[in-house]
Amino acid sequence: MPMYEPEETTENHDHEANEAPAVSPLSFVPRKVFFTRGKGIHREKLQSFELALRAAGIARLNIVSVSSIYPPNCRIIGTKQGLSLVQPGQVTFVVMARADTNEPNRLIAASIGLATPADKNHFGYLSEHHGYGQTARRAGDYAEDLAATMLATTLGIEFDESVHWDERKELWKINNQIYKTANVTQSAIGDKRGYWTTVVAAAVFVP
Repeated sequence: MPMYEPEETTENHDHEANEAPAVSPLSFVPRKVFFTRGKGIHREKLQSFELALRAAGIARLNIVSVSSIYPPNCRIIGTKQGLSLVQPGQVTFVVMARADTNEPNRLIAASIGLATPADKNHFGYLSEHHGYGQTARRAGDYAEDLAATMLATTLGIEFDESVHWDERKELWKINNQIYKTANVTQSAIGDKRGYWTTVVAAAVFVP
């Protein structure tokens, strides 16, 4: 079948001159990011998630989950400052990790790992990790390792994947191509009453 093509019209298009200009694709590259985390407990799973978002300060936003690229020249700002730059209902791009359970005493964790390159004009990586039976430190190290490993492979850094994270972290420092690795992690123990317990960690992009 032939492709549908809209018919030409003779309508007056003078009003188009007053419309806002097309948005440049570059305007969608975030220049700032902040990190946050939260925990929520409720008998309903959805409410538990909502409370975790409230604890993280981002429940009032229309969250759009995105993947793991940390933009070039993106600046990390504090959580308080970041929250002051967003408005209720704002469509906001977020890299989020989430874990939940209704099993009493089950250990859960959500973590975002970060790896930034020494060359600020190069992109970095964010990783999302959802863990069960992991402490906050273990989940955070794992997420951080994931992000650093992805960045290292992009930069062409040779390393032994079987080597422990602490040793690899030292390698990144010596190599001088990876500027920084970090993580933000929220862990919790499942509510003893069997209520839903949810944890979130997020990297929130702002213009």
